[in-house]
Amino acid sequence: MFPNEAIQYHGIVQLLLHFGWTWVGFMTLDDESGEYFLKTIEPMLSDKGICSAFTTKVPSNLPMSNFVDMYYYILNSAPVVMMSKANVVVLYGDIVVIRWLTAIAWGVKLTEMASGGKVWIITAQTDFALNVLHKMWDIQFFHGAISFSVHSEELLGFQEFPKNITPYKAKDDGFVTDFWEQAFDCFMPGSPEATDNSSTCTGEEKLETLPRPFFEMTMTSFSYSIYNAVYTLANVLNIYLSMARYKRQEDGRRLVPLNVKAWQLHSYIQKMSFNNSVGREIIFNEYGELISGLDITNLVTFPNGSYARVKVGKLDPQALPDKMFSIDEEQLQWHKDLIQVPPSSLCNENCHPGYGKQKKEGEKFCCYDCVPCPDGMFSNQKVVDHCAKCSEDHVPNEQQTQCIPKIPDFLSFEDPLGIVLSALAIFFSLVTTLVFGIIVKHHDTPIVKANNKTLTYILLVSLLLSFVCSLMFIGKPNEVTCLLRQTGVVMVFSVAVSSLLAKTVTVVVAFAAAKPGNMFQKWVGKKLGNFVVLLCSLLQMGINTAWLSTSPPYPDIDVYTMSDKLIIKCNEGSVTMFYCALGYMGVLAFFTLIAAFLARKLPDRFNEGKFITFSMLVFCSVWVSFVPTYLSTRGKYMVAVEIFSVMASSCGLLACIFCPKCYIIALRSDLNKKGQLREKGH
Repeated sequence: MFPNEAIQYHGIVQLLLHFGWTWVGFMTLDDESGEYFLKTIEPMLSDKGICSAFTTKVPSNLPMSNFVDMYYYILNSAPVVMMSKANVVVLYGDIVVIRWLTAIAWGVKLTEMASGGKVWIITAQTDFALNVLHKMWDIQFFHGAISFSVHSEELLGFQEFPKNITPYKAKDDGFVTDFWEQAFDCFMPGSPEATDNSSTCTGEEKLETLPRPFFEMTMTSFSYSIYNAVYTLANVLNIYLSMARYKRQEDGRRLVPLNVKAWQLHSYIQKMSFNNSVGREIIFNEYGELISGLDITNLVTFPNGSYARVKVGKLDPQALPDKMFSIDEEQLQWHKDLIQVPPSSLCNENCHPGYGKQKKEGEKFCCYDCVPCPDGMFSNQKVVDHCAKCSEDHVPNEQQTQCIPKIPDFLSFEDPLGIVLSALAIFFSLVTTLVFGIIVKHHDTPIVKANNKTLTYILLVSLLLSFVCSLMFIGKPNEVTCLLRQTGVVMVFSVAVSSLLAKTVTVVVAFAAAKPGNMFQKWVGKKLGNFVVLLCSLLQMGINTAWLSTSPPYPDIDVYTMSDKLIIKCNEGSVTMFYCALGYMGVLAFFTLIAAFLARKLPDRFNEGKFITFSMLVFCSVWVSFVPTYLSTRGKYMVAVEIFSVMASSCGLLACIFCPKCYIIALRSDLNKKGQLREKGH
């Protein structure tokens, strides 16, 4: 008549989880049933993060009259049970467990051992009906106990039945007489055990006057189980007799066999169901086990020694998984000695926010040390078992108690570094414009005309655009700026470097064509320079077009590179195409440097070979140092490195090429004459 025990195990686990009790003691009988209980429930508890603080096994064969052994058992068990940090103890067994626990409480009281209140979780197998043997014990010790019991119903008229029981009405029932004498502490007239000092039972004593620890007038779960067992047996016998009568009619026999064996009824109980007298459906499964839930009750004691069981929850195996366990905390009463309610039962208190749990060596996993969370991790009231990582776009605060959004990181116009670089870009743009104005104004002078005026204009416009392009690296990246940043810079510099290459090639070809019959005579003129610029620029344009058409740059967010910042950047799209474009510009600069170096000693007074050589040395040095510096920086400083490289290389070209020209135009106009085009002696 007891349901499958697995439901009670599930209920114990759910009860512990509900209140967060992870450090729990166990007190069981030292027999096979106690061993099976521990063997079954401990793995279930471990899976849910619950540990057993201690396990006390009650001797099932030690008589309480053996005071010496009883004293030593109490002396050894009391500190374990009462002094443990576990405020919750699960009791499994029968009335013997309750008796020994009461004896332990009595020993604690006598020895004045300090002990706080405990929460006793009592399984349905443990009969908590304290009989007359416990009149000497203080039942207040069990106040607030939580027990499981088979679901029961109140029967109409049940309380009237025990009220009419007297030892005189049940003279042939020896149990009633013995119970009467023990309950009312008296002896029936004529009892051989009566003495002159003993009181005599009148037989008119009322059972309802007895306190509940000794007699209950209500239907307990055990009484209800016995009641249903009788109904079950009646229904099974009815079915058996009906089947026997049917078989008798088939066999032609007159009498029904009444020598029924117990095992013959087992098959009829399987999958049987019926309604008892209170309308409750009693159902058995295919194994003959009762399908029933369990009630969760709270023991409330009173100063007069009586108590009441208050139903505070239930376990319903037929409900949905999340509705199977329910408990009403508001109805629960706790032991008065508990420091807090609901009490905690932990090996260690929960770590404060910002700290995580670290297992103690040699102890159970429920015992731990609280250590600060590692960098990049946090813990708060919701995350207490361990430190956790924030989401990719968040970072722990300084106390590591919560996650806060990462600070967006990009080079903005409001940033001090952005302001400086913007000011420099604008300043050099104005300087380039001023130089361009000077060159245009003196376009008819020999120093401008001698070095291919058109290529000079192309170079100045390219340098001006390079300073403007550097401004696109400042501010929050968007689709337009990402498309134009890298492609614009490499394109502008390719045009600028190709114009310098064209200048150098033009001078070299001009001197080569001066020799009679030289094949380069047909290449002399402006067309050669324009062709070189156009060819070199078209090759770079082809690389950029392939880049933009296959995998163009796009705005991106990098959450991994910096732990505390959210890098907003332009993703190059195809890294291969990015380095191809950059590499082509480097190759073009290298060949320009070689060509200018070879032409540096040509005798033309206005030969720019030396200046181009020096400017290309500066240009190449800047971009060679750019690559490792760019790869070693992160966030906005990576962008700042690229801006600095753009402006430094542009300034190098502007200063090395045009400072001598502006010097001659502004301060040495005597050198800017047609007669000075060639040095004397050549």
